[in-house]
Amino acid sequence: MRPVGEHAVVVGGSIGGLVAARVLSGRFERVTVIDRDTLPAAPRTRRGVPQGGHAHALLISGRMQLEELFPGLTEELIEGGAVPFDPGHDLIFYQMGALRTRFRSGMLGISLSRAYLELAVRRRVAALPNVEIRDRTAVGGLFGVAGRVLGVALDDGDRIPADLVVDATGRSATRSERWLADLDCPAPEVTTIKIDVGYTTRLLRRAPEDTLGEDGGLLYLMSCVPPDDKRAAAAFAIEGDRWMVTLGGWHRAHAPVDPEGFAAFAAGLPDPHMTDLLARCEPVDDGDAHRFTYPAARRRYFERLRRLPAGYVALGDAICSFNPLYGQGMTVATLEAQILGRCLDRFGAPTAEMARRYYRACGKTIDTPWQMSTSSDFMFPETAGPRPFGTALVNRYVRRVMLASHVSVPAHRVMLEMQHLLARPSAVMRPTTVVRSLRAARRSPALKSAPPRGAEVPVE
Repeated sequence: MRPVGEHAVVVGGSIGGLVAARVLSGRFERVTVIDRDTLPAAPRTRRGVPQGGHAHALLISGRMQLEELFPGLTEELIEGGAVPFDPGHDLIFYQMGALRTRFRSGMLGISLSRAYLELAVRRRVAALPNVEIRDRTAVGGLFGVAGRVLGVALDDGDRIPADLVVDATGRSATRSERWLADLDCPAPEVTTIKIDVGYTTRLLRRAPEDTLGEDGGLLYLMSCVPPDDKRAAAAFAIEGDRWMVTLGGWHRAHAPVDPEGFAAFAAGLPDPHMTDLLARCEPVDDGDAHRFTYPAARRRYFERLRRLPAGYVALGDAICSFNPLYGQGMTVATLEAQILGRCLDRFGAPTAEMARRYYRACGKTIDTPWQMSTSSDFMFPETAGPRPFGTALVNRYVRRVMLASHVSVPAHRVMLEMQHLLARPSAVMRPTTVVRSLRAARRSPALKSAPPRGAEVPVE
């Protein structure tokens, strides 16, 4: 493939930035990844990824995209301790007051820590002959001329010329908007959905053959019945023979960090899996758990700008930062990197028109997970922000599909395909799905059970 430029710079060495570097390495003579953090040589959480120590989901579509970019990565991760699972059978999913029915889906997922995945991808990228990763290096801005970015300016005064700068700096828009404003480039329109999500995570020791109770589960997800109950929980078997347990929720339903408060929050949940796990597994350390808060999901509409600079694109959370409870961010960033590669191939250079086509394609890719996550967030009346037309009607129907998934394999399958970005939300509106779901929902055990216990729980 003929290079479309001499040098590309990626600002940000997290998953999105690393995947972008892999895509650009086949299209530029040189690629430089810059990150202000000290990038660890072991799978450790770092300051620049404050949510990195909490439960992360790599969606099935994301794993497939990473495998395409890094052949053999899935097997490498499993050999290093990542836990393979079938999301239809090995994932215990408590939602809308009961457990989803379990079945063999044939899909392959992997459960691992964010730090382990990032380390494995970073090693693959660092091994590429034309890629350099520079850590402990801070970018202070962009430099260029009217209508074109020509490179990045470092905090130490040095300048690095580039044909393309990829902004993978994360969800804070203030920094990159200031960079663009300095070049007289407009800031994109922003939509903010206030969700006040917060969660706390503890690591537990796991025997190699240990599963979640008698159900043989390797992962567990739980969300209580909205709008009155805002709590959620997750437990993932991860590398190092550990359980990663995350408790929290929306709108101040945040789990305490002290062991007693954490256990009390788990005990108040309507399903006993978390209480049982905490009772029988020792913590990896005796210290308090750590917490992460996320006040709002945010989407920046670059595709609506009339004027875009050549030589610059944003990627990942710099375009759209999703509610982390849905685990969509890493997968969407990977899809966007693939889109960037295709747009560069089409236009042959990082022009303003290339950027425009890239943002339009990214916008279509983002629409699906954004619609799914924000619609779910608006099941809570405290959620604030622009509410898409028809959200209430869609949510009432989706509730029925969720109830149907308690007893119906087809309903569970379509929910899985949507959640793992293997199908569009319109899949749930197929006539056969509608009829089957409405019928099956009547048989859900949640409609016959008592109200969830634990209405009064210690939250922070």
